[in-house]
Amino acid sequence: MQVVRASGTFKVVAFTPAELSAEPAVATGLPVGVATMDKRYEGEVRGRSATLFTAAFDQSSGCGTNVAMESFEGTVGEAEGTFNFAHSATTGGTDRRDEFFTIVPASGTGDLSGIRGSGGMAVDTDGTHRVWFEYELD
Repeated sequence: MQVVRASGTFKVVAFTPAELSAEPAVATGLPVGVATMDKRYEGEVRGRSATLFTAAFDQSSGCGTNVAMESFEGTVGEAEGTFNFAHSATTGGTDRRDEFFTIVPASGTGDLSGIRGSGGMAVDTDGTHRVWFEYELD
C-alpha cells in the first residue's frame, strides 16, 4: 500500500463545555474540563467532525494538555466516508509539543473503509488551524 498525504484547514464552529467530572474528585494543580466541539474542514480534507475534548488547562498561563476523539464525516483526498481519529498535545503557553495523532483502526466507512495511519495539527501565527493525514486505504 502507498501512504498518501491530505491536508486542510479547519474552524471550530461550536465549543460547548460539559458538566462532567471524575468521581471521586481529585484536587490537582490544574482544572480538568470536558467539552464537545463541532469542526468544519476545507481543502483536501473536507467535511465536519463531532469531537469529545478533554483538557487539564490553565487559562491565565496557557499551560496544559488536551486529549480529543473526533468522529469525521466527509472526504479525504478523493475518498468519502467516515472514521475516527484521536489526538493530544501539550503546551507550556507558547509552544506545542508531545503530540500524538492516530486514525482509529477499523473505524472507517464508505470509501474510507480500511483507512489507517496518522497525521497532525498545527496552528499558524495568524490563528489558522491546519490538519493533515498520512494514511493508507485497503
